Amino acid sequence: MFVKELHRSACGLALFLAAAPLLAHHNLTAKFNPANTRALNGIVTGLSWANPHVHVLMDVVEGNTVTNWAVELESTLDLERSGWSDDTLKPGDEITVQGITSRDGSPQIWGESVIVAATGARVLDVSEAAWAALRPGDLPVRPVHRWPDGQPRLGPLPGQKGYWGRPSSTVLMEAGANVAMNAHGLLDNIADVDRVAPFQDWARAIYEYRQSTFLVSDPMFQHCAPPGAVRALQSVYGFQFLEQRELGRIFVVEGGGNRMWHFIYTDGRPQVGELTGNDTNPLYYGNARGHWEGDTFVVDSKGINEKFWLTGGLPHTEQLHIVEQFTRTDFSTLQYEVTIDDPGAYTRPWSAGWTLQWVPEDLPTYFCQDNRP
Repeated sequence: MFVKELHRSACGLALFLAAAPLLAHHNLTAKFNPANTRALNGIVTGLSWANPHVHVLMDVVEGNTVTNWAVELESTLDLERSGWSDDTLKPGDEITVQGITSRDGSPQIWGESVIVAATGARVLDVSEAAWAALRPGDLPVRPVHRWPDGQPRLGPLPGQKGYWGRPSSTVLMEAGANVAMNAHGLLDNIADVDRVAPFQDWARAIYEYRQSTFLVSDPMFQHCAPPGAVRALQSVYGFQFLEQRELGRIFVVEGGGNRMWHFIYTDGRPQVGELTGNDTNPLYYGNARGHWEGDTFVVDSKGINEKFWLTGGLPHTEQLHIVEQFTRTDFSTLQYEVTIDDPGAYTRPWSAGWTLQWVPEDLPTYFCQDNRP
C-alpha cells in the first residue's frame, strides 16, 4: 500500500483546498470542486436514502438533452435529526438545487440547497440546531460521578444514558503546531506539512500525497474500514465507555462507522492476544491495557495494524505504540491526551490532545454502507 502511494506521490503535487461542512463524513473536495458552483432545476426521479450520503436523482433539461443528475447530501442520520425522511421528496417533484459540481465532469453535485419549486420550501437540509448538537458548547459544571471506591465513572450511571462527543478538535497534529487545516485535517497550505508531525522521509511523502489527492483514498470511506486507534475519538458521532468492572475490562463502543467496538482490559493481563478474544495479530485498535493514576485513566495500546489512516491521512506502521490519558475534569468534560510513538514513521514520539463533552443522549446509530463514497 505504502509503496504504491510513494510511487504516485513522485508524479507531482498540486493542492487546492477549501473548507468542507463539519458534518460531511469525508472531505468533499476530493470529489467536488468548490470553484465550480451551479444551479440546477429539474424533476426528481428517485431518492437513495442510505449512508454515508443520501442521493437525490433528478432529470435536468439542457437544450435538447435530458441528463439525470445525482445530488449528494448529508447522511440519513444528519437529515433525520433535522426532520427529513425518505419520503420528504417524491418522484415527480420539481426542485432547484444549488451546489458544487464533481471534479471529473460527471453529472454529480453536492447539494448545498434543495428547494421545492411549488412551495419554495427548503428541504433535505441540516438545520442549525442539528449542526450545533455536534459542536462543542458550554455545559453546566457538575461534580464527577464516582464509584463507591471513589474512582471516577467514565460511562453513564445505571438507568441513565450518555456518551462522549463534540470533540474540541477533529484534526491531528503535534501539540503546539497551530497549523491551519479544515475539519477533516486537510492543510490550508501544503508548505506546512513539516510542522504537522516529526515525519520520517517516506512518511512525509505519503502524507503529502494523501493531502494532494484530497484524502480521496481514505479506507474508512472507500471500504467502510474502522477508523482505528486515536481517530475514533474525533468522530462527530462520539463513543461510549461501558465499564464492566466485574470482568476487568471497559467496553468502548463507537457511534460512527458500523458500531465498531473494542475492549480495554484493566485486570493486569499480559499485553498479548488470546484465542478466546483478540488473537495475537495486528488489530485496528491493538491490544489495549488500562490502569488508573489518580483520577486519570491511562491506556497503553500495541499490536496495531497499518490498514487505517490516522486523521488527515497521517501514516503509521505496525510499530505504532500509543499511550492515552482520559481525565474526567468535571461531569461534562473529558480531557484526552495521546502520545504517538512509531519509530517506523516518525523521528521521535509526539503528543496531541483535545476535550470531549458529555452528551446525555443515546449513542447515535450510524451504519456505513460500502461502495458509497
